[in-house]
Formats: sequence, structure tokens, C-alpha cells
Amino acid sequence: MQESRLFRILYYLLDKGRATAPELAEKFEVSVRTIYRDVDAISSAGIPIYVTTGRNGGIQFLDENRIKILKA
Repeated sequence: MQESRLFRILYYLLDKGRATAPELAEKFEVSVRTIYRDVDAISSAGIPIYVTTGRNGGIQFLDENRIKILKA
């Protein structure tokens, strides 16, 4: 199930561009902590994903690499 969720998170971020951890947690019916673990797993796999904090923060891909991911 985890692998499926990881791919769904990737596709969601490709579609939306950016999402917050609480937003992803609600969508995929897991805890915020699980989302952060999933983001860490995605990053460890070499996918250029990062988290920013603050009011306008969220989880997103590096802009320049987003196009490369879409073309792959």
C-alpha cells in the first residue's frame, strides 16, 4: 500500500504543483507524520522534492526538474 501512496502523492503534486502536509494527510487518510516519512522516501529515491515551512510553505518539486519528470 505504501508504494501506491507514494506514486499517488507524486501524481498529486505533479497535478497541483504544491500541497501542504495536512492537505495530503487528509487526502490519503494518513497522519501528517506519515506524509513526511513518505516525502523522505521519495527524496531518498532521487526525486527532487522539497518542503518549505511558513505561511506559503508546502511540499513541491524543484521547478526546473518538474518538467524533466513530466517528460520521463
